Amino acid sequence: MSDLKSSTDVLVIGGGMAGLAGALALRENGADVTLVERAPEFGEVGAGLQMAPNASRVLKRWGLLEKALEIGVRPKHLVFRDAVTGEELTRQALGGEFEERYGAPYVVIHRSDLHRVLLEGCEAAGVKLVNDVMVESVETVNGRGVAHTAAGVDYEADVVIGADGLKSTLRPLVADDEPVSSAYVAYRGTVPITENTPKADLEDVIVYLGPDCHLVQYPLRKGELLNTVAVFKSPSFERGEEQYGGVDELDAAYQDCIPAVQDALKNLGTAMRWPMYDRDPIENWVAGRMVLMGDAAHPMLQYLAQGACQALEDAAVLQDVSNGTVFTADGVNPAAWDQAIKEFNTIRAGRTSRVQRTARVWGESWHVSGLARTLRNLLFKSRTDNNFQYNDWLYGQDQPGSPSRPEAALAKTLSA
Repeated sequence: MSDLKSSTDVLVIGGGMAGLAGALALRENGADVTLVERAPEFGEVGAGLQMAPNASRVLKRWGLLEKALEIGVRPKHLVFRDAVTGEELTRQALGGEFEERYGAPYVVIHRSDLHRVLLEGCEAAGVKLVNDVMVESVETVNGRGVAHTAAGVDYEADVVIGADGLKSTLRPLVADDEPVSSAYVAYRGTVPITENTPKADLEDVIVYLGPDCHLVQYPLRKGELLNTVAVFKSPSFERGEEQYGGVDELDAAYQDCIPAVQDALKNLGTAMRWPMYDRDPIENWVAGRMVLMGDAAHPMLQYLAQGACQALEDAAVLQDVSNGTVFTADGVNPAAWDQAIKEFNTIRAGRTSRVQRTARVWGESWHVSGLARTLRNLLFKSRTDNNFQYNDWLYGQDQPGSPSRPEAALAKTLSA
């Protein structure tokens, strides 16, 4: 851009899932939205992700669910097994009563495919998308957010949405903290499903739980690909090494697992591994006219498969609290942004804090050994299919961001 200053109603910093979802949500409310991304091209790195009903409901409200279903898979079951014995511990049917209860399907989709669905949604809605923009700082000047970039171009907006991920440049405006190492790393891989692929479980999400490790498999892209993720406690990561030169740690972590699990390791790409971090929850995400969302606000471990889901929830709530107050019949009301982002923060911080903390505990329960493993297995086996007591708090239609939950009214109740 040649302009020394660019003005917009909303500036979104970060072109990942959270940034695209937030930009689309506010554009649907009528805002003039500019999204800046530091990478030269938009894209998403990784393999598959799971979209629970609390996320697919948000896509449904934006008219994007069918596009996701065209390229994704609706698994029939979520199944947990012991990785050492192969014993089934519990399963949840994901159609029928489950889908009816939560108002939307459970979908597994390649990260790049969901990213493309959101990107195309933003393009169709008229979001201004700008690449190669490195935002170095944001300040509030005369009631507007001003983002300063490495290229010397300033962006001004009534509100700035910081969606720049785990290692956010903007989070230091609200918190003096660092990412927290989990000591666990992940290897991922997607391989074509062929006639030689074992046919068992190709319609389900399967999770094998082992001491200090687990493995997840499910189909992608209408059953054309098999997605595999192996997560284990890494001695080298505990020493501070994010990457590691060999696969001996991977092989050692699964040496006591059943052959089906060990065979699945052949599906992994081993050139790169993903060290797993989160951060401690924080209550405040707001600095002047800047507010965080997504992993910048609440990065979480992946055990509940809620990282992208909570980003979509963020966007839905932001849309709700600003609609009708910020965006009026006379146009944008900049003065209403202070209350809107405060309400957004109030609604979302408590919920995402619970998800972050529960993900940590859930992961610990997956990786236990000895007597704890025996007790864990007994607890899992005591659960019957379509026992929803462990799901309702996370997937329920009365949760923030659901179409049946008017957020502005809720926020006024919470802040009263």
